[in-house]
Amino acid sequence: MIRQTRFTILALVAPICGGSLANERRPNIVLIVSDDQGYGDLGCYGNDEIVTPRLDRLAREGVRLTNFYVAWPACTPSRASLLTGRYPQRHGLYDMIRNEAPDYGKRYTSEEYTVTFERVAGLDAREVLVSDVLQRAGYRCGMVGKWDLGMQRRYLPLARGFDDFYGFVNTGIDYFTHERYGVPSIYRGNEPTEKDRGEYSTWLFEREAARFIRENARQPFFLYLAFNAPHGASNLDPRIRGAAQATPELQATYPKLRASYSPGQAYGRPAQKPSREHRQLNHLASLTGMDQSIGRLLDLIGELGLGDRTLVIFLSDNGAAANGDNGPLRGGKGDLWEGGIRVPCIVRFPGTIPPGSGCDAFLTALEITPTIMGVAQVEPTKEMIFDGYDMLPVINGSGTSVRKSMFWQRRGDKAVRMGNWKWISAGGHTGLYDLSADPGEQHDLSDARPEKALELAARFEQWREEMAASEPRGPFRDY
Repeated sequence: MIRQTRFTILALVAPICGGSLANERRPNIVLIVSDDQGYGDLGCYGNDEIVTPRLDRLAREGVRLTNFYVAWPACTPSRASLLTGRYPQRHGLYDMIRNEAPDYGKRYTSEEYTVTFERVAGLDAREVLVSDVLQRAGYRCGMVGKWDLGMQRRYLPLARGFDDFYGFVNTGIDYFTHERYGVPSIYRGNEPTEKDRGEYSTWLFEREAARFIRENARQPFFLYLAFNAPHGASNLDPRIRGAAQATPELQATYPKLRASYSPGQAYGRPAQKPSREHRQLNHLASLTGMDQSIGRLLDLIGELGLGDRTLVIFLSDNGAAANGDNGPLRGGKGDLWEGGIRVPCIVRFPGTIPPGSGCDAFLTALEITPTIMGVAQVEPTKEMIFDGYDMLPVINGSGTSVRKSMFWQRRGDKAVRMGNWKWISAGGHTGLYDLSADPGEQHDLSDARPEKALELAARFEQWREEMAASEPRGPFRDY
């Protein structure tokens, strides 16, 4: 297991004002996250069908990580781990914050929704996010897009180290109405707003990210930009639900595919639903729209003369659902197979990361927060336990990864990777795989290497005991 790292929650640098020499030397940080984008959902990861020229260009200008994992196979815990550098079982948010009644066609009244689990749960207020640390170190911190770490004011971005917030507060929305199954979900700051209703969400998030960059161009800033593309639209209408959404102009990028519907069942009744071709079209088109927005934001950073001192990190929060492409990997969103937890990740940092490089080192999203803190020159102390480490020396070619193992648990499913070996127990199947020869997890080696299977299973139990002994966090722990 990787050695735990402790970092301060109070930066050991004096607050600094815009325009000072110290600020000029501090790099800006842009962390971009897509939603349910598969390992194979990018041109630079081998997909010849998808149109993602700007992210492909970002890979040519930086490093493409090919052995990179998230900490959980779906939204909420994955994002909490990204921003804390801690396993879900350590930070306490190790399952989803969502209501299940809409799965059966239920539309909540505002009074009902106010007291649901989705509305009242959140990441434990004692957890320290990378934004908390950067804000105290003098960074201006902005969050745009999908939050998904709690809707109560004490959980919202402005209480978690962010100075600026525009986005939606739960796990998914309709791209045009910005509702989650009928509940308006866009906030500016701590207040809900419907001012932009009808506007395509990707363009709104681009607009707000550009505004934040322009307003803070003269001081060090951290922008966390979390798109909802290509997540399926959270709409009760069976003709919308189950597919991403895209504008007609974006759909026209894929003339061989057409929007169409097919008969099916929804909420126990006959209904017209998006066809498989329709779902594929909108998945691809929504990714192309996100790619366009990212490209325009990168252009803006260049136009403002900030490109050479801005660290840009792009990744997906988990693998793709049925509409996406997880490449040669088995499984997808929600699974502990590789397709659910291995994701694309691209990092650009001019002058530090060689352009056009590749990195096949074993790395994870737990490394992102320690890496950002290292770039921001925040001094470590003993105040906070991380499960990751600063990976910059690995991805710029000056060092080797110290990550030797990684552990995952989703309810009854569990998995561990040690070196190139992976053991998984999920869905009634237990198996052992050599990922160096079999990344698609097609050849179970349990019978051939029973001692290795037992070793990894035992290590998983050791990890679970460690997590249980850690300082308890809500909302799921019983303490």
